[in-house]
Amino acid sequence: MSPALHILDAIDSTNAEARRRAEAGETACQWIVARRQSAGRGRRGRNWESETGNLFSTLLFLTQKVPAEAAQVTFVAALAVADLLDAFAVPGSVSIKWPNDVLIGGQKAAGILIESGAHASGALWLAVGIGVNLAHAPDGTERPATSLAAHLRPDIAYPPPVEAAAGVLAGAFTVWQDRWDRFGFQPVLDAWTARTQGLDGPCMARLGHETVTGIADGVAPDGALRLRTADGALRLISAGDVFFGEAA
Repeated sequence: MSPALHILDAIDSTNAEARRRAEAGETACQWIVARRQSAGRGRRGRNWESETGNLFSTLLFLTQKVPAEAAQVTFVAALAVADLLDAFAVPGSVSIKWPNDVLIGGQKAAGILIESGAHASGALWLAVGIGVNLAHAPDGTERPATSLAAHLRPDIAYPPPVEAAAGVLAGAFTVWQDRWDRFGFQPVLDAWTARTQGLDGPCMARLGHETVTGIADGVAPDGALRLRTADGALRLISAGDVFFGEAA
C-alpha cells in the first residue's frame, strides 16, 4: 500500500509535524506536504526559505533498521529527488553532490534533512525532509541556488504544482526504498555514484571543529566520503559541509 499523502496549506515545518506525529505514537507511513512553511529548517540548524510554489515535504515511517543503516535513507531520498527533477528538467542537467544535495546545471535545487528517534513501539521513526525549489530559488546562499523553473525542458512551460510534484516524488521514493529493502544498500549506492560529481578531485570538508582539505577518493561501502589528505592519510567523512573543486 502506498503511503498516505497529506497536503497542508501551511505549517511551521513538515519535519516538525512528522516528529509530533511520531512522538504521539502514530505508526502509519505517510507523506506530510505543505504549500508554505513558517519555520522551515535545513541541515545544521539553518533556515530553509519557504516561498510559495516550492515543494516542502517529509516522509514519516518506522523501521527496524539500526540507526547507522537507517541513515542510508539519505541516498534513497537523493535519488528520488533526482528522478523528480529529471521528469521536467533539461535532459542531463540533474546531478547529485555528496551526500544529498541535488543540483540542476551545477546549482543546488533541493535539500534533504533526515531526523529520527525512538518510537513507542520499539522501532525507529525516520522523518525524511525534502525541500525542492520548483518555482523559486533563494538569494544570498553560500553556493548558487536555482529552481526547476529555470531549467525546464522546451516542451514544458511551467514547473509542476506542489500536488503533482509530491506525487512524482512519492512514487520515485517508493521505487528506491523497495530496492534498498529488497537488495540492500549497494544497488542504491551504485545508482547514486553514477549521478554524483566531484568524487575524484580536490575537496574541502568543513566538519564544525576543523576544516579538512585533500583529494576525494570515492565513497566507502556505507556512503562515507573518502578524503585523501596531503600527507597521504585517508579520512572518512560521514557528515559535514563539503565543497568539491576546492583544495584550500
